Amino acid sequence: MPKRTTRNVYSYDSVKHGTLWRARYVSPSNRIVEKRGFLTKAEAEAWLTTEKSKLITGDWTDPRKSTVTVGSLAPAWLDIKKRTLKPSAYKPLETSWRLHVAPRWERVPLRRVVNGDIAAWLSEIDRSPSIVHRAYGVLNGILKQAVKDGRLGRNPATGVDSLPRRRTRRIRRYLTQEELRRVADASGSHRPLVLTLGYCGLRWGEAVALKVADVDLEKRRITVHRSAVEVHGEIHLSTPKTDASTRLVPLPAIVVEALRAEMTGRRKSDLVFPGPTGEYMRRVRSSAGSKSWWKTALKTAGVETMVLHDLRHTAASIAVNAGGNVKSVQRMLGHASAAMTLDRYADLFDDGLDRLLDQIDGV
Repeated sequence: MPKRTTRNVYSYDSVKHGTLWRARYVSPSNRIVEKRGFLTKAEAEAWLTTEKSKLITGDWTDPRKSTVTVGSLAPAWLDIKKRTLKPSAYKPLETSWRLHVAPRWERVPLRRVVNGDIAAWLSEIDRSPSIVHRAYGVLNGILKQAVKDGRLGRNPATGVDSLPRRRTRRIRRYLTQEELRRVADASGSHRPLVLTLGYCGLRWGEAVALKVADVDLEKRRITVHRSAVEVHGEIHLSTPKTDASTRLVPLPAIVVEALRAEMTGRRKSDLVFPGPTGEYMRRVRSSAGSKSWWKTALKTAGVETMVLHDLRHTAASIAVNAGGNVKSVQRMLGHASAAMTLDRYADLFDDGLDRLLDQIDGV
């Protein structure tokens, strides 16, 4: 029989290790919780003191709940994300779980997930910093939910210091109006689309989802209230990126004339910029090796290679240089706040400050 030497701390004989120690206490549900294998009585008493402290502070969790694996919790967490995120935001999370997180953590019990192992795993992912951060975000999200569910007392992913530094944001390329018109003219039948992107700042998905009924040429406004986003080859129609992205966008005269010619004879339910067979247009590539109409137009116009999304930045540049204030540019682009606009385009507004100084000096 084991000999009781201290209240709730016992010694017992082990064939392999000789005398060992165990400690026990009563959980809030009146269940005996015991841990064995301590080499000394002091270690057993220290563990018992820690557990009792958790009971007092409310940080205690049932050890049985932490025996489940990370993989058993992942489906529920992913399902929450699937129901709350747009397909374009959810799909990268699901892919990250499948390719990077599950192979390492799927069969690991929660109680065996430790900070050092997470740091080592992240350092072994030989991919871009954004992919590493996304993988960490998936595991961290699952562990956060485990804490909320009372399966863990704390999140072992907190404070991991092996995350790579994100790449410095590349310098944006803003087309001048003269360059924009050259590229648009070289785009052939896609000229109205290029002008709309370059002057109005619509996102690609917002532009290709436009219907004739969304364009009011008399009031010179576009109503943006849907987006067609391509995710792994499939088009998903949904609301724009944020609540602020549902907006009215002003139409410069050059865009009005281009769209007037483009929409002549169209029904209100027709797409403004349809694909070859009338369906939603697929995203145009500009990567090395691709032979898209966009790359051909850039080469013909004598403009360096850039992605179509850079036309959104060009629209911001044109608006700021025309005297638009932060709030106006924010509304045109559909940013959630003016602070976001300033953060994205601080370099443009620096030029605006110089113009403001000139005006003050003139007064």
